[in-house]
Amino acid sequence: MLKKIAGLSFVFALVLACSSSDDDSSSSSNGDGFDRSTLLVNWADNIIIPAYTDLEAKLSTLKTDKDVFVATPNQANLETLRASWLEAYKVYQSVDMFYVGKAEEIQYNLQMNIYPTTVADIENNISIGSYDLTSVNNQDAVGFPAVDYLLYGVAADDASIVAKYADVNYQNYLSDVINRMQLLTETVLNDWTSNYRDSFVAQTGNSSTSSVNKIVNDYVNYYERDLRKAKIGTPAGVFSAGATFSDKVEGFYSKIYSKVLLDEALNATQDFFNGEAYNSTSTGTSFVSYLSFLGRTDLSETINTRFNNARTTFQNLDANLASQVETDNTKMTQTYDALQLAVVSLKVDMMGAFQISLDSGYQDNDGD
Repeated sequence: MLKKIAGLSFVFALVLACSSSDDDSSSSSNGDGFDRSTLLVNWADNIIIPAYTDLEAKLSTLKTDKDVFVATPNQANLETLRASWLEAYKVYQSVDMFYVGKAEEIQYNLQMNIYPTTVADIENNISIGSYDLTSVNNQDAVGFPAVDYLLYGVAADDASIVAKYADVNYQNYLSDVINRMQLLTETVLNDWTSNYRDSFVAQTGNSSTSSVNKIVNDYVNYYERDLRKAKIGTPAGVFSAGATFSDKVEGFYSKIYSKVLLDEALNATQDFFNGEAYNSTSTGTSFVSYLSFLGRTDLSETINTRFNNARTTFQNLDANLASQVETDNTKMTQTYDALQLAVVSLKVDMMGAFQISLDSGYQDNDGD
């Protein structure tokens, strides 16, 4: 009897496995009739690949401007380099939510934007003059936050910062960090354009490994953890019984760009929700389209309203979010509360409507 039950269980499991496998690639819908293939094509061709293309171009400019500065450290070249860093950092906000394909494989996001950067690690690497930037131990000493420190925080004023770069070790470290950022982005972009794009748009089913499910999980996780929590909640002390951490804002050393980066991130998040093409006002199939198909236009309107209200709320913040935390943190917590309203709409209502479950990689330690 036990053998027969075991045999039947095996057959049942096999049927489920085959069904799940088929669902990943051969069906273009979720069983609800919505054509997911058009959604994936719009995401890949009009949003994700163009955003990575622009970022790679901006990082190439950053690399060129870095080479000029390293060869001739002066105030003018420093200012040019800083401007290139900011432009690339702003574009990065449009790709940070896409943790799939090569980006997931090489942990791209963890090598590009872990903040606060660890100054002790950076300075130790520089003083030794030997380091492995691919090591996980250096993930908090590379990427945009590390460059933020290297361009704004290595000395008390601009003249002293420029003087630092008479030291070849500082030159080499700045050069190596920026070169690696460009190389990593080029690697991810090349994978999208050479083969991953076709694989991505083919995975139209409804399973944990299908493209729509992975993107939905990444998108909601990004909004909750990286935008709401990291950019606002953590510095404002929302998760630490009132203790604030002004030094944990994004772009801490440049001082005046943390609000700009927040604005870019929310714009990118909302544009993706609405299916708006990168750097364009044209729209394609999107979360809004999917919700409309399911008769949930009310939900898409609620989510857009909550995004808009959050944006209105944080317009009251100082350009320097570190300063805002220190002078009037109430405005930070109000912004957090406004951002939080969209979490339930996205994580519970939208994912429920799409019949998509949270995957095992979803990082949620603070509730809804």
